[in-house]
Amino acid sequence: MSARYRLLDRVAAAPISWGVCEVPGWGHQLPVDRVLAEMRRLGITATEFGPEGFLPADPRVRQDLLTAYHLKPVGGFVPVVLHDPGHDPLPGIHRTLDDFLVTGATVMVLAAATGRDGYDARPRLDDAGWKTLLSTLDRITGQAAGRGVTAALHPHVGTMVETRAEVRRVLDGCEVRFCLDTGHLLIGGTDPAELARDVPDRVAHVHLKDVDARLAERVRAGDLSYTGAVRAGIYRPLGRGDVDIAGIVAALEDVGYQGWYVMEQDTVLTAEPSGEGPIADVRASLDQLRELAR
Repeated sequence: MSARYRLLDRVAAAPISWGVCEVPGWGHQLPVDRVLAEMRRLGITATEFGPEGFLPADPRVRQDLLTAYHLKPVGGFVPVVLHDPGHDPLPGIHRTLDDFLVTGATVMVLAAATGRDGYDARPRLDDAGWKTLLSTLDRITGQAAGRGVTAALHPHVGTMVETRAEVRRVLDGCEVRFCLDTGHLLIGGTDPAELARDVPDRVAHVHLKDVDARLAERVRAGDLSYTGAVRAGIYRPLGRGDVDIAGIVAALEDVGYQGWYVMEQDTVLTAEPSGEGPIADVRASLDQLRELAR
């Protein structure tokens, strides 16, 4: 099988590209049948789960629904409070792993949640909080691996791991592997291409986003909220923004990366789309990946 087909066989979608998000008040939420049907219309064969409540809670019913649309479950985004010494997330993690194993999902994408709703503000961690966060990540990594699931930390705007310094502290302080989200890393001040080149062995999963760098700078400067930036179009179809998507994919493929590339261009919908809606941007991103695969 050629490299072209190997790459395209590892491309997945995510419901957030259709505006489906866990944040209260994020925007209009499209029905599950429309989202899954449009994924299949594009020829996509795999997807992340999306937020809690989007797919059926019963993992067997969830699996049956995805199978009906000929979609393979990749895994899902799991926000978890990792830094609170009075809170043990492991019982909840094991329940999530139970569900993953029923569906056959293999990647648990962790976010270091603040405990607050949304991604527009966050507290700062002291040394004790960092010690708890790092040790908890190692515990989760080991427990997940023991059950055949890869735990991958997702640096994310508005979480406890956002900035370049925080990404470096995790790299140096524990063994967890990463979800390389090309958009959130850039917004937080990390060059995703540099990370892909420097520590490819720590990359377990990839979220591909393209970004308007001017809006990203406004978010870093604090004069535009993250939600406001998404509404303003900070995420662009792949190839139409300022992220070196081609370089990142090439760097990972050159070192033998075999994980997923999840197309994930966060969007906010204000109402039911009157025309094509979000599928148009997802199609454009998929076309770009097909060009790269050639």
